[in-house]
Amino acid sequence: MKKLPEKWQSEQKAIRAIQLAFDLDEKIQSVIREEAQHTGVSASEHIRAILGLPVTGKPVRPRLTVSLKPEDFAWLAEKYQVDATNRKQIKDCVSRDLQDYVTLKRQQ
Repeated sequence: MKKLPEKWQSEQKAIRAIQLAFDLDEKIQSVIREEAQHTGVSASEHIRAILGLPVTGKPVRPRLTVSLKPEDFAWLAEKYQVDATNRKQIKDCVSRDLQDYVTLKRQQ
């Protein structure tokens, strides 16, 4: 068997990891997410801690994610009057909208 390049060897463990999804009551999910956010770790890391598994303790990167379909990009491109293939520009516009949303919420 061919040896993996050195820079990929550290990723080998992650390749073997299996992600589990849990369909839990909304209240349970909220508590776990809120506790994770309060302690500055991901929900996944917090679940590992709850279960007694080893955790890295790495802080959560300050980012939010959303899944967008091609038709979502088309709709957003029209909303922002930009090219639908320019996803970076759409992302920048969405980012500004989210910042404006929070700024407005804080003023209320």
